[in-house]
Amino acid sequence: MRVVIGGGPGFVGRELTRLLKSKGHEITLISRQPGPGKITWADVESGGLPPCEVLLFNMLQNDLVSSRVNTTRILAQAIAASPTPPHSWVLVTGVACYKPSLQTQYTEESEWTPFDFLSRLVKEWEAAGQLPETSAKKTRQVIIRPVLGRDGGAMKQMLIPFWLGLGGTLGSGRQPFPWIHVSDLAGIIAHALEPKEEPSTEPDVFNGVVPALNTNSEFTKELGRTLKRPTIFPVPGFFLDVFLSSERAVILTQGQKVVPKKTLESGFEFQYPDLTSALKEIVGY
Repeated sequence: MRVVIGGGPGFVGRELTRLLKSKGHEITLISRQPGPGKITWADVESGGLPPCEVLLFNMLQNDLVSSRVNTTRILAQAIAASPTPPHSWVLVTGVACYKPSLQTQYTEESEWTPFDFLSRLVKEWEAAGQLPETSAKKTRQVIIRPVLGRDGGAMKQMLIPFWLGLGGTLGSGRQPFPWIHVSDLAGIIAHALEPKEEPSTEPDVFNGVVPALNTNSEFTKELGRTLKRPTIFPVPGFFLDVFLSSERAVILTQGQKVVPKKTLESGFEFQYPDLTSALKEIVGY
């Protein structure tokens, strides 16, 4: 298939590009600068989309609200205007739409209402990508909601204090701690590219998290065991409030029980479904 990818070429984007190329797909990147295998955002705005079967937008590495919402809207408008629209339109957003809770369990079918900055961002982001009904009958709409902010860079930052023996739980440690290995996230996205015989006018939503409902304490202890380091220094909640935005601190200290119900029902099989296998691969053991 010919796949056009817009958005940041960060940790997830690189892994996804590698996976799709290994499957024989032809990749074109939408970039700020022209180059081999690339088109620019100006090209898309002025000339529309190049011929492709799949359009994918992954913006996990960019924190600018205008970048996420406005560029999503540009791509959705380009699909609607295309005489030969792609058969699939995949938008990667995030689980920040689900309100942090120690009790509530969320699936892709859970109803949710914006409650803070990040959840309002996801709402605007997904709304900007919604195709008009006439286009939705031709192009399958897919939304992937992975864990935000826990990409390769974040994991590398976490490893430093753990290697030094200074790692510990965040807050109480009892809060849910959804996670996913980048290979599985890329796999879910690739799995979602296939067209449906009769696309729904509503997006297919898939949560990009593993089925295991781990707590932050379980994650911390397993990472310590993997690295053979102690985990006796908890990070107080007020420390996170100071060094992170209040919205991000709440997500880390309260957490969300997010289940990939529809992801599993779609037939996707996780390569790293448990902490032990995932963390051993990440740290190279």
